[in-house]
Parts: sequence; structure tokens; C-alpha cells
Amino acid sequence: MGKKAKSKSDVRAAKKAAILGNDKKNRLPLILVLCAVVIAGAGVYLMLNKGGGNAVSVESKVSAEKAGDQMSYPVSMFADGRARHFELKHANLTIRYFILKSSDGVIRAAFDACDVCWPAGKGYYQDDDVMVCRNCGRRFASVLVNEVQGGCNPAPLKRSLQGEKVVILAQDILEGKQYFDFTGKAQS
Repeated sequence: MGKKAKSKSDVRAAKKAAILGNDKKNRLPLILVLCAVVIAGAGVYLMLNKGGGNAVSVESKVSAEKAGDQMSYPVSMFADGRARHFELKHANLTIRYFILKSSDGVIRAAFDACDVCWPAGKGYYQDDDVMVCRNCGRRFASVLVNEVQGGCNPAPLKRSLQGEKVVILAQDILEGKQYFDFTGKAQS
């Protein structure tokens, strides 16, 4: 009988501790869940901000009248298949674009904007062989950049190869200024 009474008192003590919250719970699962949430949050942050650190500013006082002005880049700069982001500052606008060598070996160029998501001003980042819209998350194969236009596809930018240089006319870059003029954009 002593054993039975003892076990009832142990059960009561355990219930009391559970109700009062002073029992010795294993906190390891809670700690693991919190760590997983922090790591996942950091991963999402890095994914959304991926590619922003490789922007190269191209300073130029180019006007549409100076159609002969051009930007040129060594072909070797794109040999690794990574997209390089550039900017052309004109008047009060900064026009962003990127150049990459796609998986089929073609060097391609596009504005860092599209017909749909441009008002968000977020552009694209590269994830392996695709460019990803930072606003809506749509993915575009590198081989389609500068081939497919409209919708959320990166807006094509004319480029040419002249020897070992990728050449883009400043006039062609200025053609994309509507994607970077946020003065008339509705504020949300």
C-alpha cells in the first residue's frame, strides 16, 4: 500500500507542477524551432537581396542627341556566366541593366526591369541559369533573356559584339528610361 500511495503522490506532484508551470520540461525542441526560424529568416533575406552587391555604376552625361556614345565591356568579363548589373545615370534617372553569358554561350543584355513589375523598382537577380524577378518571383531561363519580351520578362536591351567587346549604345540604354522614371508612379 505504501508503494501505491507514493505513486499517487508522485502523480499529483507531476500534475501540480504541470499546471503551475514549474516542472522541468525539455526546452531543446523549442530552442531548435527558434533556431530554424532564425536560419530560415536569414535565408529568405539573403535570397531576396542576392545579386544586389555586384552593381557597377557607369557614370555618363549622355543625352539622346549624342547617339554615338557607347558603353563597351570586355567579353571575358562574362565568361563565368554570372550576370553583371550596371547603371547609367542620366538627368535625374538611374537606368539599370544587366549583361550575362547564357548557358548557350550567347552574351545577352536586358534592362533590370519589365513591363509588369517595373513600378516596384526591384529588378532581377540570378539563380543558377535563371534570372528571378525580385518583385513577383517569376523565373526566366538565361537563354530567353533578350529573346522573349513583354509581361514580366526582363525588357530586352540591344547589344552587339565588336571583336572582344560587348557594345551597347547609350541611346539604346536611354530607350529604357520609362522603366526607371518613378516620378509619376502612384505611391502605395
